[in-house]
Amino acid sequence: MFKLARFLKPYKKQVIAGPIFKLIEAVFELIVPLVMANIIDIGVKNNDGPYIWRMGGLLLLLGVVGLCSTLVCQYFASIASQGFGTELRNKLFRHINTFSYAEVDKFGTPSLITRLTNDVNQMQQAVAMLIRLVIRAPFLAAGAIVMAMLLDLKMSLIFLVAAPFLAGVIFLVMNRSIPFYRGIQKKLDRISLISRENLSGARVIRAFSKQESEKERFQQASDDLSKTAIRVGKISALLNPATTVILNIAIIGIVWYGGRRVQIGDLSQGEIIAFVNYINQILLAMIVIANLVVLFTKASASAARINEVLETMPSIVETAEKPVNVPLKADTPKVEFQNVSFAYAGSDEYSLEDIQLQIRRGETIGIIGGTGSGKSTLINLIPRFYEATKGAVLVDGVNVKEYPFEQLRTQIGLVPQKATLFSGTIRENLQWRKENATDEEIARALSIAQASEFVDALPEKYDAVIDQGGKNLSGGQKQRLTIARALVGEPELLILDDSASALDFATDAALRQAIRRETKNMTVILVSQRASTIRNANQIVVLDDGRVAGIGTHQQLMSTCETYREICLSQLSSEEVGA
Repeated sequence: MFKLARFLKPYKKQVIAGPIFKLIEAVFELIVPLVMANIIDIGVKNNDGPYIWRMGGLLLLLGVVGLCSTLVCQYFASIASQGFGTELRNKLFRHINTFSYAEVDKFGTPSLITRLTNDVNQMQQAVAMLIRLVIRAPFLAAGAIVMAMLLDLKMSLIFLVAAPFLAGVIFLVMNRSIPFYRGIQKKLDRISLISRENLSGARVIRAFSKQESEKERFQQASDDLSKTAIRVGKISALLNPATTVILNIAIIGIVWYGGRRVQIGDLSQGEIIAFVNYINQILLAMIVIANLVVLFTKASASAARINEVLETMPSIVETAEKPVNVPLKADTPKVEFQNVSFAYAGSDEYSLEDIQLQIRRGETIGIIGGTGSGKSTLINLIPRFYEATKGAVLVDGVNVKEYPFEQLRTQIGLVPQKATLFSGTIRENLQWRKENATDEEIARALSIAQASEFVDALPEKYDAVIDQGGKNLSGGQKQRLTIARALVGEPELLILDDSASALDFATDAALRQAIRRETKNMTVILVSQRASTIRNANQIVVLDDGRVAGIGTHQQLMSTCETYREICLSQLSSEEVGA
């Protein structure tokens, strides 16, 4: 937790002033029993009404000043805790956005969301309680004991006897419950994962009638969390009755022993009342301390999870500070793979091995292969979403490691397999690559992507609202809009990663013709499992189990590459294959 204290630096004033005001309130609270004792011993005993009214006014004044001090402390605690949470959440979000695909895969999206929300909230609450109670509660407990000792040393021995028993009960309860609190956050991750899978995959679940099994899976995870919470709750529930019993026994001791002292004239009735008030203050302070231990145990677990993210450095780091001066030569390939091999983190096997490939400017390249052959992995190495394990990936003759991320990625228009749109208007989604893109540029991109027809049919056209994740669009419509988004601003390199899978064959053919006709100077990489999609490419790269099985035109590969021939014959008729 101390590692995260740096986020409190902008709020030093609140962190220091808040506890000071809380201490002022605690001091006044410690004075109250003495005033009560005087009211009983002087005012009531002597039937002195004016004195009682004066002391009553003093009690009211102490209460008002204490309340004002508490409100000021609460105000400072709110500023500091909310500011701390905002700073930490922003830093965590920015850091997560520096992660490459490898780090995101390592943590998992549900866990990162839980850490960004629930864990940060736990830390916010801990900061608020730190300012409000961490100093006040121990001070009040110790102060009550000191004030009791000043009243009468012998009677205060009852406090000193009760204190170890109270501390022992708190220690035993906390010692048993702390391990459970640490496990609860991991079980929240599990519930977050199942919830996310069910909400995003609702259509699939219903299509396979798996609602009951998913309900059971969620129920099991929820029950697991519930059982842990109930178990720790049962242990924690022992705290209040156990401490109350000990303190009530102490009160009985005070009343019994104090009564005898009153009879012989060593103590007054008011002092007995003061002793009872002080021991009640100790009880409340001890309960607060116990709850703080629980809270900070949860916060400690959350802090460890947050620090784990913050201390994880991205495996792909931007080393270039200034844009690279790219020497453009006619014979320099747009993209080149030089003996590239790649293995995912934690894997002993290469997903790609010894890839040698050159892609010329203005060419259309088709990449085809079976499922798991490494097609998507290959193209993800170009914008440095993953780092090549061996070899080098070059863009315009320059190693991608030498480019600043912005310079490298702004020249690439990438359409991933999963069509992802964001809530907002069609115009806002299409302006992602180029913020100031005009309506003419948007219209041209939509026309090439074969999306003009359905967009122009919408009443709001470019200002039509897209729901979260594009839920109000069909799969084909989403794919066409993501292709249009990549085309806005005319990137030098367009990568379509199986991004026409939801399109019918006629639309797919029209899309390819439009790209070939309207983007003559653009280098295009078509990744597909459809032979018809890539057969007219200038060059076709055939991948098989992470290796290049063949490179050439359709006709060349039909003669020389068995893998490509098998793919084509499984999808096309003999006449189409020979056409």
